[in-house]
Amino acid sequence: MTKLPDITSNFSEWYNELVYASELADHSPVRGSLVIRPYGNAIWELMQKRLDERIKATGHQNALFPLLIPQSFLYKEAEHVQGFAPEVAVVTYAGGKELEEPYIVRPTSETIIHHMFARWIKSWRDLPLKINQWANVVRWEMRPRPFVRTTEFFWQEGHTAHETQEQAHEEVICMLNEYVEFCRDYLAIPSVAARKPAHERFPGAVETYTFESMMQDGKALQMGTSHLLSQTFAHAFDMKFQDTQGNVAYPWLTSWAVTTRLVGALIMVHGDQKGLVIPPMIAPYQVVIIPIIKKNDSESRILAAVERIKESLHHAGIRVLVDADQTKTPGTKFYEWELKGVPLRIEIGERDIEKDSVIIVNRSTGEKKSISCENSAQTIQDELRAMQNHLLRKAEDRLVQEQWQKVEKIMKETVLFEEKGGFFQTGWCTNASCVAMIKEIKGTIRCVLDERTFEQCTICDQKSEADVLIAKAY
Repeated sequence: MTKLPDITSNFSEWYNELVYASELADHSPVRGSLVIRPYGNAIWELMQKRLDERIKATGHQNALFPLLIPQSFLYKEAEHVQGFAPEVAVVTYAGGKELEEPYIVRPTSETIIHHMFARWIKSWRDLPLKINQWANVVRWEMRPRPFVRTTEFFWQEGHTAHETQEQAHEEVICMLNEYVEFCRDYLAIPSVAARKPAHERFPGAVETYTFESMMQDGKALQMGTSHLLSQTFAHAFDMKFQDTQGNVAYPWLTSWAVTTRLVGALIMVHGDQKGLVIPPMIAPYQVVIIPIIKKNDSESRILAAVERIKESLHHAGIRVLVDADQTKTPGTKFYEWELKGVPLRIEIGERDIEKDSVIIVNRSTGEKKSISCENSAQTIQDELRAMQNHLLRKAEDRLVQEQWQKVEKIMKETVLFEEKGGFFQTGWCTNASCVAMIKEIKGTIRCVLDERTFEQCTICDQKSEADVLIAKAY
């Protein structure tokens, strides 16, 4: 049995060890890349399914675009190429010879999709055009961390085109809100949604919106982003259409994405010393049933009862697994499924059958109790809903009560910032010199809030333009 590093004193090692011990992923021979194992992929597939439903419900269609992009495409938008150049992988040799034009392994797909948009959009009747893609991308990562930062990762990327800036902005906010609600309702993770400061915008964007969550170790994680792109992309790819007045116009574009980073967030927000704690809404197995067969017990009778319970739960739409491996002790099974974070464990033995009951164990609270087999499916559904709500409330309470500070001068709070972390709400004048000072304490401005509580900048004495959240981040 693997003993995890202490979550309180060594969160980073705890996280890395847990990713591999719980069989979410394994090391890849390619530096910075990750092999996502079936259990980890099952979590991502559930995320995909739920998000895909929401994306389609808001009027988007899925498409697939090439992995390789002509290098010249990346150079058509100056800010875009400057922003991605250090992370780009380039193919220069293929088919036994050097290529006339190198290909970029996509770090994102704006350029190839905009090339196609230019072919598809001719009239205002073709707008809005709303496309989504589930794909993998490559960004050469110098400091990899499983799921959080990897050279190759999986994501969805949405790309849309609109007649007006106002319509494009509505799209950006709509998808940002969809992300926030998904993470709250399915992952039980609260977040803060707001604008990125200008120096943190996506390359080539007019505005970038982010939603940020706080991990247990006091570091922020950018969960996803939604961008209002400048019209330079439309101009660069000669993307023109005839508007309702018969004039030639350029569309306003958006892009938005979340990645397998959400799996990392799930681990870091809910995990504990025993391992993963997976919210029921996104758990591959919501219930694991473990038969307790002792010497002289009727194995066939117990397994028959297990099968009845399994079928009852399955019929109720509950994702259930039976672990009847007789080469392992019940204690070993308890440890393994706690490590993997299955929300509820059901134990069934000879005595339970005699009482027409089962034992259920809640992974989040550790509570253990006996329930009647009669209407057990309904009882377990209630337990799963309660656990989902409990995990969200726990994360929300931790954020509000422990991980959110309001401070006038952050440089006076460096000990608290270094030791405890969390979000520090304060004022900012928007000057780059103050950003540099914040970076000296390894902090970054995560987002700009729509309020102004503080009159002065947290660094200098100039007037604050808006409140910001500062944090150490992954």
